[in-house]
Amino acid sequence: MAQTKEISRRIKSVTSTKKITKAMEMVAAAKMRKAIEAVLKTRAYANLSWETILRLASLEAASSEISHPLLSPRAEIKTAAVILVTSNRGMCGGYNSAIIAKAELSLKKHAGVKTDFILAGKKGGTVHQRGHSVIAEFEKSDVLSEASDIYPIIKMAIGDYLSGKYDKIFVAYTDFVNPAKQIPRVKQLLPVEVEKNETSLGSVHIDVHNEAPEPANNQDNGVIEYTFEPSPREVLDTMIPRLLEIQLFQAFLEANASEHSARMTAMHQATEAANDMVNELTLFYNKARQAGITAEIAEISAGANALAE
Repeated sequence: MAQTKEISRRIKSVTSTKKITKAMEMVAAAKMRKAIEAVLKTRAYANLSWETILRLASLEAASSEISHPLLSPRAEIKTAAVILVTSNRGMCGGYNSAIIAKAELSLKKHAGVKTDFILAGKKGGTVHQRGHSVIAEFEKSDVLSEASDIYPIIKMAIGDYLSGKYDKIFVAYTDFVNPAKQIPRVKQLLPVEVEKNETSLGSVHIDVHNEAPEPANNQDNGVIEYTFEPSPREVLDTMIPRLLEIQLFQAFLEANASEHSARMTAMHQATEAANDMVNELTLFYNKARQAGITAEIAEISAGANALAE
């Protein structure tokens, strides 16, 4: 009987855990739907804004009349910063470990470059334990509604780049493909460079399919004429930071959708595992109970036979 009581307590414990994981799965599913709706609404605009930046970078490289420090690569790369976007809580499978591992793998390909981390999300703090330098930590909302939420981060990144503190700025985030698939990526924000063939650190992605924008083909052999009013520098000073802001905002939206999808999947798997464990424990409980009943019947029969003799 002691064995059946122990199994019964175990069944109650696992059943309670299953209720918690099921509730967390439903909450994550609700947040995921909102996050997916937000990321799909802005993705086309973000892709178009990145294509605009790439065209400006190409124009800056081809013309000496149009130049901007955010578009001009440094001659020597000595320092870099990575904006690492992680979650605030766990229970999302390998979501955080995957993006941290991707960032570290990318850093190994740029040996000799001193790299600092700018964290968005509490789980990114593990990079400090791994021996990396962390210069700033920002709060990250689970549900982003306005681009103003990332103003402090992009302002700091642009300011540090213009001041010469960093020669390159990257963002490490997770692209949302579908609820079952999320891809960790490291994307170069500054300076803006058109590199279609690079697939590691500093690669340019305008969508989750790694498609680079094709140059416009028109009657002038792809030549596009831009008119800037009042002057190219004044327009670019206002335009480029806003376009970069949209890129970082989109990266946060992609990361949030990926996080909630990963958590929903992890909690669903935990619920299924708990259900299987309950079924297995119930089987053990029934076998133990049956064995106990059989033993009691055997004892009663033995006692009755002893009295009959």
